[in-house]
Amino acid sequence: MAQSLTRSEPLQHWITVGNHLLNHPRLVLLKNVVFLLVLYHYWGRFYAKVLVGGPVRALYDLRDTIKKNLKCADWKGGRVSGTIYHGGDELTELLAEAYRMFAVANPLHPEVFPGIRRMEAESVAMVLAMYNAPSTGCGTMTSGGTESIVMACKTYRDMYKDLKGIRDPEMVVPITIHAAFMKAAGYFNIKLITVPVDPITYKVDIHRMAKAITKNTVMIAGSAVNFPHGIDDDIVALGQLAKKHNIGLHVDCCLGSFIMPFLEKAGFPTTLFDFRVEGVTSISCDTHKYGFAAKGSSIIMYREPKIRKYQYFLSADWTGGIYASPSMAGSRIEAIPQLHVIGNPIGPVVSFGSQASMNIYDVGDKLSSRGWNISPLQNPPALHVSVTLLWTHSADQFIKDLKASVDDLVADPESGKGGTASIYGTAASIPDKSIVEDVAASFIDLLYKA
Repeated sequence: MAQSLTRSEPLQHWITVGNHLLNHPRLVLLKNVVFLLVLYHYWGRFYAKVLVGGPVRALYDLRDTIKKNLKCADWKGGRVSGTIYHGGDELTELLAEAYRMFAVANPLHPEVFPGIRRMEAESVAMVLAMYNAPSTGCGTMTSGGTESIVMACKTYRDMYKDLKGIRDPEMVVPITIHAAFMKAAGYFNIKLITVPVDPITYKVDIHRMAKAITKNTVMIAGSAVNFPHGIDDDIVALGQLAKKHNIGLHVDCCLGSFIMPFLEKAGFPTTLFDFRVEGVTSISCDTHKYGFAAKGSSIIMYREPKIRKYQYFLSADWTGGIYASPSMAGSRIEAIPQLHVIGNPIGPVVSFGSQASMNIYDVGDKLSSRGWNISPLQNPPALHVSVTLLWTHSADQFIKDLKASVDDLVADPESGKGGTASIYGTAASIPDKSIVEDVAASFIDLLYKA
């Protein structure tokens, strides 16, 4: 027994020495430092993977879901006609930064945001200069081409009600005019009279336009260029009609915008269409198309302020104070024997039809299957290309695919019969167009179902 106790004494001694060493203040400090480093390591991993990584992963998952469920056509590859007027990524970043700077600004209150008022005024002045407006020229900024056109129609309705006492206003426009004129007619109770175009030039028939003008006509209109075929109407002849009857003439340059004013300087064929034409009293120009401004942005211009004042909405007895508001708060085809260009387009829009033996809508469906987004037209059946900066880079490929599509249909006419041909063929065969309109309205209803 005594011998075993004697043997344990050295062990106890070393245990005591060990505890003494382990509890030495410097070693305790070292242990605490190591503990903190280990804690920091695992806290960092926890923070990165759970507290930060979780939301980041959720953000990436949301982004991937949006990309998956909110797909769009290949507009970056230049395969979409019109629609996207993209001036490059650098410009997009600039637009985003400008929007961030002025996101809270309210142009309705120029006394609070005088800088916004100045920017709008300068934008209007620049576009007036582009369109050779006289010194009396004036205008306002709107939310887009539709609003610019609607405002012009409202202006002439109110002006000639005041100046001529016209209570049942009418406007006479080409059948190819933008649908915004139809919208304005519905909004403001203006009778819309449409005039056919020349079957060769696709410009509005001036003789029939003249015959359609009555004592109730408050305005006529023309395009430079129109949406369907990219054709410019004879604005000079329309100006003569407007002067003869003392009525307004609106020129829709929403699509021609920043292309038409520069054709002459660039050495391309053009015609007179701006304020140099006597009789032109207003012009609309979209700055968010070939001007590359952010959507939506457009300018409505008038020859003189005494016309523009009828655009304004004024209320002097509103309980919220005196209310005044200026507006509403909205490459050529190579020789392909089976196809032909509609008219003689001079701007950024080209439309083309086909021989009677080929359905042009089948050509469109073939192009769609090759990744192109082309607009179908009717009366007459045709396809429409609105050339953008992105489109120019893919023009050669488009011509190749267009030829290949036509060749496919020549080799096998039955390979057509796609969806577009069915839709427009059926629509053309229905005499009661209200049925087609009901179907279109139902389609819009479906668009707003989440």
